[in-house]
Amino acid sequence: SWGRRGGFYRPSKKSVPSYPLPEYPHPAKTWSDAFPGKYPLAGTAVSNALIDASIPENNPGLLIKGWIVNGTNLINTIPNQANTLKAIQNLDLLLVVDTMPMEITGYADVILPECTYLERYDSLRVSPHRKPAIALRMPVAEPKNETKSGYWIARELSKKLGLEKYFPFEKQEELLDWQLKQIGSSLEEMQRIGVKTFEREADDLYFAENEAVEFPTDSGKIELYSLSFEAAGIDPLPKYTPHEEPPEGFYRLIYGRAPMHTFSRTANNPHLTDLMDENTVWINPKVAKEWGITNDQYIWLKNQDGVISDFQIKVRITERIRWDSVYMVHGFGHTQKQMKRCYGRGASDTQLITKVLVDPVMGGTGMRGNFVTFITEKTEQEVAS
Repeated sequence: SWGRRGGFYRPSKKSVPSYPLPEYPHPAKTWSDAFPGKYPLAGTAVSNALIDASIPENNPGLLIKGWIVNGTNLINTIPNQANTLKAIQNLDLLLVVDTMPMEITGYADVILPECTYLERYDSLRVSPHRKPAIALRMPVAEPKNETKSGYWIARELSKKLGLEKYFPFEKQEELLDWQLKQIGSSLEEMQRIGVKTFEREADDLYFAENEAVEFPTDSGKIELYSLSFEAAGIDPLPKYTPHEEPPEGFYRLIYGRAPMHTFSRTANNPHLTDLMDENTVWINPKVAKEWGITNDQYIWLKNQDGVISDFQIKVRITERIRWDSVYMVHGFGHTQKQMKRCYGRGASDTQLITKVLVDPVMGGTGMRGNFVTFITEKTEQEVAS
């Protein structure tokens, strides 16, 4: 239960003020103008909609001609790589800010190299907990070569654009010190202790007996029948939709994460590659026996649209996966040769996710509707392709 003793308590978050800045100008158009009426309940910009709006053939109401990509390797993070690459070819400007020579940097017109999290300050981490807590991330080493912090990059760009009024502090640590002093701390204190906890401002760890609890819904109640869906003309009570089943000889592609890696961002980290330097494809023993596949054998994966993984992937035979599915960890199969430790290691799940199911309500992507089969030896035609 939530908000009841013995169940989930109500976390509390410390209020940390933002420095008073001039009001931001109101944009004449936003991403939603590209496809009016689509994704009516999207709370933020929809990544795949931004990509679709960059392709002239889609006839968007707003054609996007420039991207600033910050710390996101779109080639490996967004499904349907061909669509992303098509959008990139139609851009007038692609500016990439990254700490590593990820695949996306190979398509950039401008690269702004950022230093890593161990070489810079970041915004305060303000987390909801049983007791409110804040945490400071601070540098432990000097930035290498000509890399700069994200704050420095943004502030320097603001000068060129005449927007320096939004960056009144020369250094991020000055801004952090101002914020911390508003809540009775300081940068000097946080540099010493790292994490600071506070007492709750109210005795509201659990709901009081007979308290009139209101939830953030149109009715103020827990809704199984969504009034906001109904108002938007969407089925307020979701109906079951049968899932597409894999064709003969194919298996549903399931992807996931590994505890030692963060998406595809850390695959080139020497300390983390020592723990895991490639992904494996989990195959049920029954399926492996039918195919004559052995443990630790390297194979290629081929999806329902004929896309074959660039690199081979090692087999892990395990009862932990069903007979109708296979599983692999996301973030491997890098094709950028500058990523020397992870280039060609394992297979990319993103490359094989060519069929994307888009939620019409908020634009989210369903990516587990793809199926793969196994290739133990490539034919001449497959090698040529």
